[in-house]
Amino acid sequence: MGSGGLELPPGDTGDTGHEGNSTDVPPGAVSLARPMETGSIGPELDWNAEAWLEVRTRAQRAGRAYIWLNLVEQRLRAVVAAVLRPIYEPVHGDDWVVAAAGPAGQEWVQRAVAVREVSRRKGYLLDPADDNVLSFLTLPQLRELMVQHWPCFEPYIDERRDVELALDELEVTRNVVSRNRALSEAVLGQAERASAKLLEILGAGSDVPSARRLPVDAVEDLIGDRYADVVAVHPDRVRLLRQFPAEDLFGGARRLDAIGIGLNLLVQNFSGRRLVRLAESGCRVRLLFLNPASSAVKRRERELGIKRGELSRAVEMNILHMRRVRSRLRDPGAFEIQVFDETPRFTAYLVDGDGSDGVAVVQTYLRRTRGMEAPVLVLRGGNRVLKADQNGEVGLFDTYREEFEVAWADSRPVS
Repeated sequence: MGSGGLELPPGDTGDTGHEGNSTDVPPGAVSLARPMETGSIGPELDWNAEAWLEVRTRAQRAGRAYIWLNLVEQRLRAVVAAVLRPIYEPVHGDDWVVAAAGPAGQEWVQRAVAVREVSRRKGYLLDPADDNVLSFLTLPQLRELMVQHWPCFEPYIDERRDVELALDELEVTRNVVSRNRALSEAVLGQAERASAKLLEILGAGSDVPSARRLPVDAVEDLIGDRYADVVAVHPDRVRLLRQFPAEDLFGGARRLDAIGIGLNLLVQNFSGRRLVRLAESGCRVRLLFLNPASSAVKRRERELGIKRGELSRAVEMNILHMRRVRSRLRDPGAFEIQVFDETPRFTAYLVDGDGSDGVAVVQTYLRRTRGMEAPVLVLRGGNRVLKADQNGEVGLFDTYREEFEVAWADSRPVS
């Protein structure tokens, strides 16, 4: 190589043992090849367990955020269409969105028209319902239509500021998700709260009556039927009450059925005064305790390793407290207390279980675990898809409701 050429660093001068082999790297050349293990893409590109955990966490958060954003966008699109189409379509026909955008939105609406045409030509439109310009507007563009025509939306939406603040919070998440960047847990939580608030403002979710007591999560709404009415699982009752306080569970109930050993979730977390007000407002209450004098209580005391008589006294105190509540009611017959003698298998609180907006909290009894420490299932009853599927199956809510009715029929009243 001439003196003006670029000199490469010398290669490995080690003896390869194959001097005459034409595949040897000649002196002065640089080999870019590296030895690779079978099934490996190379040590620099491998993902270890920690890296996989990170990317899966990112994907899970982005997936939840995308579902919320999708629901909000679909709801906002429906609201915009319901309000503006009757105004512009009679005059402008299929071009009503272009007309509604006006000169201020000429650029972005024409871009949406162009994307729609490309999608038509390439066969991307799988649903004829999406073959319109409105379906190709983004969330900020839908917002712009609403802002431009706010007097048209004002009769249906109380506070414009609430809508815009919620959309501002969602814009941060939308940018992160669309660019596949890391979404922090704090930003995801903010996006979920903003989405739920916005959907409530826009009148969504009214088809699930129990949402007033237990808000419908976007992911639950889409895949909840895979889990037989289970909408939440908590490792113990403490964590349940942090997320779902007793006031949210029992407040405003029109019917309350409960079965268990001592029903501490109700008795210790919902005051007697609140129970009186609840019953006086028309709520019918049926409480089914384990008989404190039964042999089943003694067996449970041995399982938990507590002193003899400790559990039976606690149950008796709870029953006496509920009797005092009943004695203060104008209609004691609406507040029934009974006891059963069988081996307790679970504790369950079924709120409005006879209607379409039922919610239940269920715990099974574990051998050496107190009720406060046992895992908790939260069930949503009512019009879940699983209840009326083709196989005629029902969810867990109906299963526990039937168990309660059987136990109630075999129990004895407390005077």
